Amino acid sequence: MSRPEHIMPPEVCASRIIKVQRGMRGSAATSDMLDIAIERDSSGDVFLQDMGCGLPFRAGVFDGCISISAVQWLCYSDKKEHTARKRLMRFFGSLYTCLKRGGRAVIQLYPETPEQMEEISSNAMRCGFSGGLVIDYPNSAKAKKYYLCLIAGQDPTAKATLPKALVGDPSAAAFENRREKNKKGKARVPLKDKDWVLAKKERYRKQGKEVKSDSKFTARRRARGF
Repeated sequence: MSRPEHIMPPEVCASRIIKVQRGMRGSAATSDMLDIAIERDSSGDVFLQDMGCGLPFRAGVFDGCISISAVQWLCYSDKKEHTARKRLMRFFGSLYTCLKRGGRAVIQLYPETPEQMEEISSNAMRCGFSGGLVIDYPNSAKAKKYYLCLIAGQDPTAKATLPKALVGDPSAAAFENRREKNKKGKARVPLKDKDWVLAKKERYRKQGKEVKSDSKFTARRRARGF
């Protein structure tokens, strides 16, 4: 299995997620990742946080969570007092708390060994999660990917419905981004509508930036010049 950290420094690419979900919160362990998000003017909030210390969110505020190539790092010790089991328990315990009942978490990770994968999944189940492991392209050395699919607040004895894994030739997989057509033939609502502009201006105000006051002309299209 080809691990990204064996080739280059890890980075998080959330551009597709941002297009799907506007109300997003993101955390990272390095300031470099946050600098990239700020440069791209990504929607949602980002902050610097060690997942092994727990997630600082109120209980039951999130419908779902997505983690990309991050959780396996909790199995390594940067300090003498760090232990993998305690850090994993803090992370999964706080994740379980901040998810709504029935909320889902999809954790994509690159375990170094089968024992490491077992340690991660067993600690998640100890914190109350149900679910299981989904492996895409299990017979491919390079394209194999592990997804730990977790559900909060479900009976652990009940059988969880997991997404189907991708199989076959990974090079033949085609991804399409088709535009949805309105059934009545009406024009599509623009992504950057007035609500989007007002939300962005409010975010800039909270950041202390100078922003023009709102008016009836806010977000209106300007007339074309000669």
